[in-house]
Amino acid sequence: MRLKLAGRWKFARSLELTGLGLAVAMGVALAQAPASPDLKLRGDRFQPLSYDQLTPEQKAFVDQVLSEKVSLVGPYNILLRNPALGRTVHDFSVQVRFHSSLPTKLNELSIMMAARFWNSPFVWMAHRRAGETAGLSPAIADAIAAGTRPASMAPDEEMIYNFANELLTTKQVSDATYQAVAGKFGEKGVVDLIGQMGYFQYLSMMLNVDRYPMPPGVKSELKPLP
Repeated sequence: MRLKLAGRWKFARSLELTGLGLAVAMGVALAQAPASPDLKLRGDRFQPLSYDQLTPEQKAFVDQVLSEKVSLVGPYNILLRNPALGRTVHDFSVQVRFHSSLPTKLNELSIMMAARFWNSPFVWMAHRRAGETAGLSPAIADAIAAGTRPASMAPDEEMIYNFANELLTTKQVSDATYQAVAGKFGEKGVVDLIGQMGYFQYLSMMLNVDRYPMPPGVKSELKPLP
């Protein structure tokens, strides 16, 4: 009888130890499992999504963007609502921003013109900083923010300003304005300039509809123009 009890005790103890081992192993596995990335998405009307809320298609889109070392600030929380469109928009944005034939300073100037036209404070803030880092004078940015023509611009800055200003305000460009840009940067430069402005107008429209929030403690520099 004692032998039977001892055998049962050993069997029960082995089960207990086995269960404990499994629990420890599961705990270690859970501890080693990679945590879901903190996407740090922001939005207003489009509520920020977390990684765990995303569908497989949305996760594939986010993973692509993150693998390219691109920040998810700005339109990505909105574009996740249609990841198929989002991938197309993302690829277009990479092309116009990072593969333009125009110098960075002039790209940023055209973006600032589009942001000012749409009164888009977040786009303006980000690209004023980028423009000044690329060599654009703060006085030019101040004038554009105020809705006035900058008093002093380099010749290449002036031709980009004229092109953007005419296109935004008259929906056309004159022959002289077109020839100035095409003569300096070629027809490819004209196409790159239009693409840059077109993308950032679309971006500004999305963020305006969302009422995309500024970073904490940062106020908009832009006031509505008459």
